[in-house]
Amino acid sequence: MIFRTLPIAAAIAATLLALPASAQQTAAPASADAARDALAKKEGEGDQSALLKQTLTAVDKQYSLIRRNQLAVTYDVNYSYVGEERIVTDLANGSTTLFNIENTSSHSITNTFSADYGLLDNLTGNVTLPFISRYSDNNLSNGASNSLGDMLLGARWQPFEARRDTPNLTVTSNFRLPTGRSPFKIIAGSGEATGSGVGAFTAGINVNKIVDPVALFGSLNYTASLPAKHLYQVNGTRILTRVQPGGTVGFGMGFAWALSYGISTTISFQEAISAGSKLRFADGLEAKTHMQTSSILNMGIGYRISPKTTVNVSVGIGLTPDSPNLTLGMNIPLNF
Repeated sequence: MIFRTLPIAAAIAATLLALPASAQQTAAPASADAARDALAKKEGEGDQSALLKQTLTAVDKQYSLIRRNQLAVTYDVNYSYVGEERIVTDLANGSTTLFNIENTSSHSITNTFSADYGLLDNLTGNVTLPFISRYSDNNLSNGASNSLGDMLLGARWQPFEARRDTPNLTVTSNFRLPTGRSPFKIIAGSGEATGSGVGAFTAGINVNKIVDPVALFGSLNYTASLPAKHLYQVNGTRILTRVQPGGTVGFGMGFAWALSYGISTTISFQEAISAGSKLRFADGLEAKTHMQTSSILNMGIGYRISPKTTVNVSVGIGLTPDSPNLTLGMNIPLNF
């Protein structure tokens, strides 16, 4: 927009200088109106705050809502890679019966379809359906698994009207259904898990504030999982019968920057801290796993292909041993 200023001003000046002195007073108001019209925002051009809001929606759908009775469908594709060296041990009668170092690499591609429906202007319902393809290679076996992942049913509620100069608050919740292939029911060498194996409920809050040309955002949530019961999974020399996953606290922060009306960029940090899980075996032994911490640094860029459609591409780098080494993602709205 600013590049129009100099040519327009020069044209106006040249026109005024070419007119007689009596005509300049008459031409000045018309020329000023022409300048304002030329510099004014054209219909469909949008503004920085609207673009930032759209960017927040594409980066993380939790940060904005849609209008009542409107439907928005989104397709996400994500690739992640995990490579690690894992020590496998087992104990029997107080002595080590198994000690092995496994070199494991895992590649996962997740295709996710999500639908948002505006129940009210400040309340949005959401359904997420992932399809997961996973390939793993280790010392014992290698192979691929393709199946449905864990389905999510969620809602987002905005208790206060969104205002430009104040932080916007959104309350979120979702319930995870264990529709994917459970890791607690897989026999060694028979494939890879595509789900968590347990149901879980997550509640949290998200805050964002637009400070042109930057939008700041942050989130905080807690996840509680149901136990996995009536299991019969051979684990070394023991049989696993019950798992109670620990609670998880997650938080994140970042910013979105509108570089122009067509390009935006985002940088964000996400971390999840999970308490240890309680395990129970058929012989009565009970054990607890260690706490895990996963954190990822995400960088993304959005390209606005139309006034209503922005495609986002992102890359994530794992910062802890419990995180994926690398993630790549792309978000495409399907309601063109």
